[in-house]
Amino acid sequence: MSSSALWVSKTGLEAQDLRMTTISNNLANVSTVGFKKDRAMFQDLFYQVQRQPGTQADELNQVPSGIQLGTGVRINGTQKQFTEGSFETTDNQLDVAIAGQGFFQIESPDGEILYTRNGQFQLNSESLLVNSDGLPLAQNIAIPDNTTKVTIGKDGTVTAVVAGNANPQNIGQIQTVNFVNPTGLEALGGNLYRETAASGAPIEGVPGQDALGELQQFTVEGSNVSVVDEMVDMIAVQRAYEMNAKVVSAADEMLRFVNQNM
Repeated sequence: MSSSALWVSKTGLEAQDLRMTTISNNLANVSTVGFKKDRAMFQDLFYQVQRQPGTQADELNQVPSGIQLGTGVRINGTQKQFTEGSFETTDNQLDVAIAGQGFFQIESPDGEILYTRNGQFQLNSESLLVNSDGLPLAQNIAIPDNTTKVTIGKDGTVTAVVAGNANPQNIGQIQTVNFVNPTGLEALGGNLYRETAASGAPIEGVPGQDALGELQQFTVEGSNVSVVDEMVDMIAVQRAYEMNAKVVSAADEMLRFVNQNM
């Protein structure tokens, strides 16, 4: 039985180690714009049933409980928490945040559409709005030369004031998308996500309409990681890891006793 306890506690050590990895990644990204924290989810492993609950104890009676021995635990998944981060006001007219649900659409070099909550946009050499890696918005919005002011409305309408012309000109509209199950998106790094079968197809629309959040110019959405929450979780993981390690030590002592006295 002690050897069984060794293997069970081993799964506990592995699971807590993976949970600590998740926590450390959350803390490492506490300053990453648009980052969404991960939550590790646990699942108990299969049971060895030595006596089935409800079996006949005799002709008239059934046993109320059986003998079921668990074989440990595993990480069943990591779930992205798409709660809003804190909003920070900036002086950059190309900083945009989504106040509510939705994702910006970014076009990858091979033409695939990827998704992000990071609205720290910049201009490339062709005056296109791009992310920090130089990937353009899917709407291919180009800022005219000699533009003195860019305004991004709550509905995503982009207007520019060009030197020599006091009247703003409409140069495009930023559309956002939503998913039935955002936690099913594949995280690629670089603040980008990819559609999967679990997330469902993207539902495109105008910001502020239906379930899509409005856009806020001169604003960035910070990480939704709470340092205090992560530190408390870290302490809990440390204690759980220590307890599983003590089970390994206790099972080892029991096996040693058996070996020495049998």
